[in-house]
Amino acid sequence: QVQLVESGGGLVQAGGSLRVSCASSGLTFSTYAMGWFRQAPGKEREFVAAITWNGANTYYADSVKGRFTISRDNAKNTVYLQMNSLRPEDTAVYYCAAHTIVRTMANLGRADYWGKGTLVTASS
Repeated sequence: QVQLVESGGGLVQAGGSLRVSCASSGLTFSTYAMGWFRQAPGKEREFVAAITWNGANTYYADSVKGRFTISRDNAKNTVYLQMNSLRPEDTAVYYCAAHTIVRTMANLGRADYWGKGTLVTASS
């Protein structure tokens, strides 16, 4: 059974930083592209960032480019999202996702597997 478990969410002041993590199990992690999505209250879920299976290529939504960094550690079956210069509009539940094709996540917003999410709140 595949599980993606997010952690590291919390409350931070605007301008601050936070790193969220996603640990996977039951998945051949090193063969999957991984991604992060978010859903703010009253809004649809949106793509945030994705990374290829080997970490060679990354993709970002325009709204987070230059502020967020996605990375992965295949030895630990974990993907990370480092978030800097957080803004109130970044407040959302952040979801980890996995798919064999990175562009399916980045361009179509689809994934084979989803985590349950972790709440990130950036206060003004």
